[in-house]
Amino acid sequence: MARILIIRFSALGDVAMTVPVIHSLAVQYPQHEITVLSRSVWQPLFQELPENVSFVGADLTGKHKGFWGLNSLYSELKAMQFDYVADFHHVLRSRYLCLRFWLANVPVASICKGRAGKQKLVRRHHKVMENQKSSFRRYADVLEKLGLPVLLNFSFIYGEGKGNFAEIEPVTGPKGSQKWIGIAPFAKHTGKIYPLELQEQVVAHFAADPTVKVFLFGGGKKEQEVFDTWIAKYPSIVSMIGKLNMCTELNLMSHLDVMLSMDSANMHLASLVNIPVVSIWGATHPYAGFMGWKQLPINTVQLDLPCRPCSVYGQKPCWRRDYACLKNITPEQVIEKIEAIVG
Repeated sequence: MARILIIRFSALGDVAMTVPVIHSLAVQYPQHEITVLSRSVWQPLFQELPENVSFVGADLTGKHKGFWGLNSLYSELKAMQFDYVADFHHVLRSRYLCLRFWLANVPVASICKGRAGKQKLVRRHHKVMENQKSSFRRYADVLEKLGLPVLLNFSFIYGEGKGNFAEIEPVTGPKGSQKWIGIAPFAKHTGKIYPLELQEQVVAHFAADPTVKVFLFGGGKKEQEVFDTWIAKYPSIVSMIGKLNMCTELNLMSHLDVMLSMDSANMHLASLVNIPVVSIWGATHPYAGFMGWKQLPINTVQLDLPCRPCSVYGQKPCWRRDYACLKNITPEQVIEKIEAIVG
């Protein structure tokens, strides 16, 4: 038996993308104990994993903050006597922890982010439009460096089934014969967000259809204000802000018929529960390796422009200043993709 530590802090979407890899590892190496180190708030993502997977939450804004906090975290981890350390993040914090383990003669391997290939994809001139290795594959490569090759054969968090409907029915009501559509209209960066006035036209279209129920996913004050405005106009739609925790939100997603999402965390959450995602891509591109688990390219909505992709993560300002990659997508294009799935 070996003890394996896997480190991935960062944003929800990136952490969600570790789940298929860690699940595959746990099933294929049942004799080993696997510990995931991440931000405490992401722990629910790992609740449905096999019994040989445990979770350690890092308090990066509290007791594990800064240099002394990292030393404290290392001391806690050292006491757990790991045999291998897999760094799925390779940032200053994880590199420091890995250095400490390496100095203690623990085998360590880190992710190769493939920056050169991604840079060629997003540069302004002479782009090389090559599909980069997915994050799932990059995570698996780290394990292979440690002598733990993994076949990525994860199905979904609930297997081929769905979450326990009784847990969410008091909030959602019965499903009946309606088609359930999830809409997650936001992302961290402007370069990833389909303009809200165009998204509203998509919402309005489905809100007018009595055979459909629309659930809005998001969080935060600004998003709440947008949802409140939409609900006032289209009373049949339902905002899920503040109504569910992460576990029950995943459960609800498993009962959707389709999710409309940006290149953001909700694409990855819906992917983990076996739901087709219609994903909208603006400044970013699926070729950068961040497509949701088992999602089909045919369900993406994107425009062929010579300037895109211009950014791996969507944070760079549009050099054209008009975000044509998003604004020129018509609501009809999005509606058509969703209707092709829900029928």
